[in-house]
This record gives sequence, structure tokens and C-alpha cells, in this order.
Amino acid sequence: MTEPTTSQLTPMPTDWHRALAVVAHPDDLEYGCSAAIATWTDAGREITYVLATRGEAGIDTLAPAECAALREREQRASAAVVGVSALEFLDHKDGVIEYGPALRRDIAAAIRRHRPELVITLNHRDTWGGTYWNTPDHVAVGRATLDAAGDAGNRWIFPELTERGLEPWDGVRWVAVAGSSTPTHAVDATDGMERAVASLLEHRAYIEALTDQDPEEYVRGFLTGFAQEAGKRFGGRPAVTFELFPRMGA
Repeated sequence: MTEPTTSQLTPMPTDWHRALAVVAHPDDLEYGCSAAIATWTDAGREITYVLATRGEAGIDTLAPAECAALREREQRASAAVVGVSALEFLDHKDGVIEYGPALRRDIAAAIRRHRPELVITLNHRDTWGGTYWNTPDHVAVGRATLDAAGDAGNRWIFPELTERGLEPWDGVRWVAVAGSSTPTHAVDATDGMERAVASLLEHRAYIEALTDQDPEEYVRGFLTGFAQEAGKRFGGRPAVTFELFPRMGA
């Protein structure tokens, strides 16, 4: 049963050391949860980013090859702001990512490589809060990530991964979905907010193509607005929210 929107959010678990964040595009994590990531890296936790694409279809005025190189540079700089240096691209095609075994296998391989306890992804549902239509890429990657968290622990699903030396990893305890309209948990965004703003501003070329608004005004307003709204369900503290799915048997 869906929780009432007025219910209080529970603090995210803290008894973990490694997390893997899997999303479709450069900037997805910066719009979704980088204030939480900054807080986690401050506490000594290890976070790795895995992006399904290089965002090559994201800027109308740039050809895909040029855009991919630009957005990769922006993403690496953005991740560094919040203490993340480990970053991989799966090189699926931006805008037409297909949910299916190939995507699940690539994400399961990343989970086996990095052996996280927490896996993070972005809203996998058809809409953003029933108001705005979600993109097919977000839906495909989010859903595949939820499935791959289980695939990674089963040696008989994608046995070719074991043949490549990637032993099964059944240590994923939770999958946390950022940007969910039905969040259950949250992280205090107070300490990480300024770095979250700076991190999203590293995607300047993309932001300037997206809006005519001043980039800093746009970014700060977007991130602080959502954090303050979430804080109404988190003791008045600005918050980054997640819908947390415990792994069966974890």
C-alpha cells in the first residue's frame, strides 16, 4: 500500500560502506541526489557512478560525438565536486536505451565488479509524480537496475560474467530510487547542498541549452526548492529523498 504523502520520512541506513549509483545520463544524479552523495563521501563511504550513456543526444546544437565528449568531461568534473572519482560509461545509445537482458547484464556486471551494499538509481516509473512524463531511458535503466541487483547474485543468470572472472555478488542489501513520488527515506541535505549546487553547475553547457535562466539561479532554486519541500516530512531539515527497496533475504 502506498504511504500517505504526509507520512514522515525515515533516515537512510548508514551501516554500509560501498554504493553503486546507476543512471541513464550525465546530470541525472546531480538533479537527483548529489547532496546525499556529498554527505556520504564525507563520512568515508565509497561511491561509484555508472552511466548507461554519455548523453550524446542531449544538446540539439551539438553533433552526438562532440556532445558525448563534452558531457563526459562535465560529468567527471561534477562527480569530483562531491568526492566521487570512480566513474564508468556503459555506452548504450542515448535516447533509445532498451530494457532487456543486455542492459541487465551490463548493470549486473558493474555490480559484480564493485560489490556494493547499496545500489542507487533514478525514478523508473512512467511519470514524475503523475504530472510529467518520464523518459524511456530513465524507465529502462531504473527498472533494469532493480532487476540486476538480483541478477548479480545468481551465477546461472548471465554465466558469461563468471567466465569473465566476475563472481556473483549477493551483497546488495538495498536499492534506493531517487526522484520517486513515493519516497520512504531521506538524507539531511544541509551539509551537502552547496556542493550539490556546484556539482550540477559543472553541467553548464547542458544547463545553458536547457534554459534561458541564469544557471546558478536555476540550479539553486531547483535543488533547494525540492530539498525544502521534502524537509516538511523530515523534521524541517532540507532533505534528499529515496524510495528504499530492501533486497529479498538481505
